[in-house]
Amino acid sequence: MTHSKKDRLALNKLHKRLRHHVGDAIADYNMIEAGDKVMVCLSGGKDSYTLLEILLNLQKTAPIDFEIIAVNLDQKQPDFPEHVLPDYLESIGVPYHIINHDTYSIVKRIIPEGKTTCSLCSRLRRGSLYSYAAENGVTKMALGHHRDDIIETFFLNIFYGGKLKAMPPKLLSDDKRNIVIRPLAYCREKDINRFAALKDYPIIPCNLCGSQTNLQRQAMKVMLETWDKQFPGRLETIFSSLQHVAPSQLADLDLFDFKTLTSTSS
Repeated sequence: MTHSKKDRLALNKLHKRLRHHVGDAIADYNMIEAGDKVMVCLSGGKDSYTLLEILLNLQKTAPIDFEIIAVNLDQKQPDFPEHVLPDYLESIGVPYHIINHDTYSIVKRIIPEGKTTCSLCSRLRRGSLYSYAAENGVTKMALGHHRDDIIETFFLNIFYGGKLKAMPPKLLSDDKRNIVIRPLAYCREKDINRFAALKDYPIIPCNLCGSQTNLQRQAMKVMLETWDKQFPGRLETIFSSLQHVAPSQLADLDLFDFKTLTSTSS
């Protein structure tokens, strides 16, 4: 793909910004350590392509040695272009593995027509990826969730789950066998969108859930995009609040001991 001078400048600027944010997130949360085998979960979407590219770039200059392997889960969705990811990964010389697991049929069998498939699909996908990681010496699983995903999840949990909960940049999986990292945690979705467009990645759409229009997450996305336009800087402030939690100023009885709280004059 041939870029104009303007596009090249924009691409370089975006690359530096994304690299800076990823580097900061990795350092702040100690995401990658010497000797790590990092499995980049590659879906074929803009976020995971960007994540892989930035991590490969950081790997070249990092003061520590770590290994990267790209892993894709082929869920056997109809018309899935099986050649796209292998062709791309071979073209850039990245070690990779394709996991073949027909989760599509399972989801379609269990979830009634017209109902949201994302939750079950996500659980099945995680299970396959977790198992592969544990069986193949992977020490860190890198997912492509960015800052906007984290904020969307925060509001989803508030509005629909009744919890103050989001996606942590670093997580010990429920099975206790895997460390999950989100190196794009500080990156804005609009920067990733523009970067991926300029890179012209071979994007693979999700035919299983991508056509579902009435998703709660989509409503959160629209809400946040509106805020971002009307109140520049609001999303940055919201994300910052996730990093500065004051348990004594909330109402969780398990998080703070309100019952025995007394004054010095008592």
